[in-house]
Amino acid sequence: MMQPNLPSAGAAFEEPQIRVRPAWITGVILVNLGINAAFYGPLQVLMGLQAEHFDPGQKEAILALVTGCGAAVSLVANPIFGAFSDRTTSRFGRRVPWVVLGAVLGAAALFALAGAPNVAVMTILWCLVQAGCNAMYAAITAAIPDRVPVPQRGKVGGLAAMGQTVGILLGAVIAAVVSGNIAMGYIFCAIALLAGVVLYLFKSDDAALDPAALEPQDWGAFFAGFVRPFRHADFTWAWITRLLVNVGNHMITLYLLFFLKDGVKVQDHTGLTPEFGVLVLTGLYAVFVIITSVLAGPISDRLGRRKPLVIASSAIIALASLILAFAPTWIGAIIGASVLGIGFGAYLAVDFALITQILPDASARGKDLGVINIANSLPQVIAPALAWPFVTFWGGYVSLYIAAAVIGLLGAVFVVKIKGAR
Repeated sequence: MMQPNLPSAGAAFEEPQIRVRPAWITGVILVNLGINAAFYGPLQVLMGLQAEHFDPGQKEAILALVTGCGAAVSLVANPIFGAFSDRTTSRFGRRVPWVVLGAVLGAAALFALAGAPNVAVMTILWCLVQAGCNAMYAAITAAIPDRVPVPQRGKVGGLAAMGQTVGILLGAVIAAVVSGNIAMGYIFCAIALLAGVVLYLFKSDDAALDPAALEPQDWGAFFAGFVRPFRHADFTWAWITRLLVNVGNHMITLYLLFFLKDGVKVQDHTGLTPEFGVLVLTGLYAVFVIITSVLAGPISDRLGRRKPLVIASSAIIALASLILAFAPTWIGAIIGASVLGIGFGAYLAVDFALITQILPDASARGKDLGVINIANSLPQVIAPALAWPFVTFWGGYVSLYIAAAVIGLLGAVFVVKIKGAR
């Protein structure tokens, strides 16, 4: 049975000094795995099949509507739930309740999606999935600076990134295994989401917050708090650099299917369908993300330096984009996808560890990391708006990938502005 934690209020806010154990790290990995399986199984396949079931002639528009509404919920939910978790006074800790409640809400909505009767219900339920999973993600992300000492954060951040990537692959496997059985796919995704929280539930060691340590809630100050971190220059530069690198990364991957079809002409040259080509490239990318995220985090811990590795990984991401721009062949695409995975895996691990070191307020880690996570979600809106005119009017895929490289390199350059971490 999970035991409540009742330490002093200071334990929830103080900088951790004791290294976390493998069981705790595994719990964090599994939560991240479950969240991403629940996200990407539907996003990659299931919702597209469901949209086609409702109206084959409008499937693209339906999918755009549903995913767009979900993305809007994600932008708001992550910082909001992070802020709520900062002030949660449950005897089981600040973060655990939101991991559990988010999993229950997300799984219930996924189960319901299996029988959604129309587009409107599908849209509402996917928004609830986004709300639940973002509540979980906000809480589990904040748990790392709550519990993990600085010299161990690169390792834990890398393993969490590995869990996210494995979860994406698991979502793809679920969608493939069910062979078009949409309802069964949603059910498997819901089960993965619930199963992912079990170990963390029992091994969280989440420090409880004494209600007496909280000032009365001022809702004006609450909403102003989402802007307040930007008064700190390090936080602002960290947010900008993450936004730029993610915009560049999304611009690289957004039109990959069409790049293989129209730019590489992969079917003419190799006999592979563009869809299978995307699967191959995604698999390569994921393998290298897993490898480098696990390796780069501990390296940054041993060096005691994050910024050089963040800069180097951002530059590697930009190099991958230039490979695609100037070697538009199947071999070039394989090399580009592999290089992109190497760069992005290292970036995910080390940049996260760097960010946890420059958060302005220990009592608001959940909220501040939620604001940082907007820089992960917002590129899903920005990248398509930037990419479309490059492909359509301004030189096609060569100019698109050069622009993506330039944007990513700007992210690397601005890392030097961060002064609160080495």
